[in-house]
Amino acid sequence: MLNQTAWWKYSLIALVLAVGGFYALPNVFGNDPGVQVRGARGLGIGAGALGQVEAALAEASIDIKAITRDPDGIKIRFNDIESQLQAREVIERELGDGYTTALTLLSGAPAWLTDSGANPMYLGLDLRGGVHFLLEVDMDSAIARAHERYTADLKRVLREGALRYRRVRPNPDGEIEITLRDAGQLEQVSDLIERRLPELDVRADGQRAGVLLAGVNDDRIDEIKAFALEQNMTALRNRIDQLGVAEPVVQRQGDQRLVIQLPGVQDTARAKRILGRAATLEMRLVDEEHNAEALQSGLAPGGARFYRFRDNRRILLFNRVIYSGENIIDAAASLDTQTGSPVVSITLDAAGARINQRVTGENIGNRMAVVYLETTSQIKRDDDGNTVRDAQGRPLRESRKIEEVLTAPVIRDQLGKRFQIEGLDSVTEARDLALMLRAGALAAPVEIVEERTVGPSLGRANISQGFTSVMAGFLLVLAFMLVYYRVFGITATIALTLNLALMVAVLSFFQATLTLPGVAGIVLTVGMAVDANVLIFERIREEIRNGNSPQASIHLGYDRALSTIVDANITTLIAAIVLFNFGTGPIKGFAVTLSIGILTSMFTAIMVTRVLINWYYGGKAVRRLSI
Repeated sequence: MLNQTAWWKYSLIALVLAVGGFYALPNVFGNDPGVQVRGARGLGIGAGALGQVEAALAEASIDIKAITRDPDGIKIRFNDIESQLQAREVIERELGDGYTTALTLLSGAPAWLTDSGANPMYLGLDLRGGVHFLLEVDMDSAIARAHERYTADLKRVLREGALRYRRVRPNPDGEIEITLRDAGQLEQVSDLIERRLPELDVRADGQRAGVLLAGVNDDRIDEIKAFALEQNMTALRNRIDQLGVAEPVVQRQGDQRLVIQLPGVQDTARAKRILGRAATLEMRLVDEEHNAEALQSGLAPGGARFYRFRDNRRILLFNRVIYSGENIIDAAASLDTQTGSPVVSITLDAAGARINQRVTGENIGNRMAVVYLETTSQIKRDDDGNTVRDAQGRPLRESRKIEEVLTAPVIRDQLGKRFQIEGLDSVTEARDLALMLRAGALAAPVEIVEERTVGPSLGRANISQGFTSVMAGFLLVLAFMLVYYRVFGITATIALTLNLALMVAVLSFFQATLTLPGVAGIVLTVGMAVDANVLIFERIREEIRNGNSPQASIHLGYDRALSTIVDANITTLIAAIVLFNFGTGPIKGFAVTLSIGILTSMFTAIMVTRVLINWYYGGKAVRRLSI
């Protein structure tokens, strides 16, 4: 008999709707403004900290909706954003640097629902507020650093091979220039370098005798760039964790760009200062023997060079680095108990501790300088201040290296694993320096090429307007379908309602980020979702006009419209996939909701409406369809 539904179709629809309803349910309860407290550097939070936070908030007369402690830390809910912002200040002041405090949104769903893995949709910055950065990694600086490392490696290899050279230095063409004392050793040196450093391509300079040019090969250049991007991602994630940001986003975009999204962050200046600085430290001994004489003559002896303090005083330091920021495993800002000035307490790894112990033990009475290094990237400009561009019209960038001696204290005793850095201007600078040292240095400088800040009030307005636009489109489409298609229109409205619920469920299940363009994708899907029903219903009308019976018209309408519906939706899905693969953040958000909407609408428009129509008309002697 025509238009009968098999039992497995009822079971499939019931299963899909039950699972979809479960994952969509948390969105009904909304979100509460909240604060999340976590231990710095991955440390846990004990019950004592929970009581400390509760007491501090009670003393500040801040109302708490709920407070819980779990493996991720302490989560506190508030009734309004004002209480949330006040609470963060109170908690930061109470707990100090040992904890990170982040603004966040906490789901209002009951615990049994969230414990089962059902969470609300994740809202993007344009809906919840925060800061968006697009960072570009300065790959030229990463390659220049590689050339510096290979220059040192070449000197070491030549010394170990007992081959004498005049100088080894990088040249402006991106190659390392090796000038030998004996031109007859060119072939011997070339063979040694190719054997010991195979990633270098070596050739003789055709214009100068006794000169070799070594260049890093293309495969190694690609590896350097990939490492710089990955290292920067890791360092930036660590810095963001120390900033105390709940649910940050750090993603690659192309070969040399990174997308950073910091929900809830409104202090753009500090975020830029922390994310964009490629800073580290180096420890060097002061050349006490030649320091006074060199300062008078202005000439530095071999093996040493001049550095400057922040007040522009000069000091002569040995070129050899004792150890650097790579040996630092922890750093914490505090105040010196005797002077009250800001200091950073440093903890070294095992290798750094051994070096520190040996060097300081051998140099008691001498001075050891702490050199602060920061590399920044900036647009290159000519003498008139105009931007210098390459042949393709792109702005050229140049690296700027800052080298400052923070302090150069006299070594009074043998040091070990821990010591303090002085000479900082403020507590804020001490905290920022400690944060960057804990997180690790950037492999290459980064430049902020795009920046957007969305306030929480604008985020709430976007949510309200987005909800209004979805409901307006939804109701207008429903009204049209009900008036124009009557009983069949009712099935279309039920299918459209279920389609919206399934879209929300899929977004919640995969924790996809819903952005304002994503809301636009939902609105578009609401209109597109009934396209399939329109095709089916018009095909049924056509079959009735051709003289077929009502039951046959229903059967033929669904059967003959199916290929057209599938073709139309597949082409749209292909377009959405292309948008997702090649688009940037906002376009990706639109493509995600559009893709999900296409898949869910095909299920509801074809299968759900067919089951409803079969339930209403199937197995009956129907003389006329209400269509």
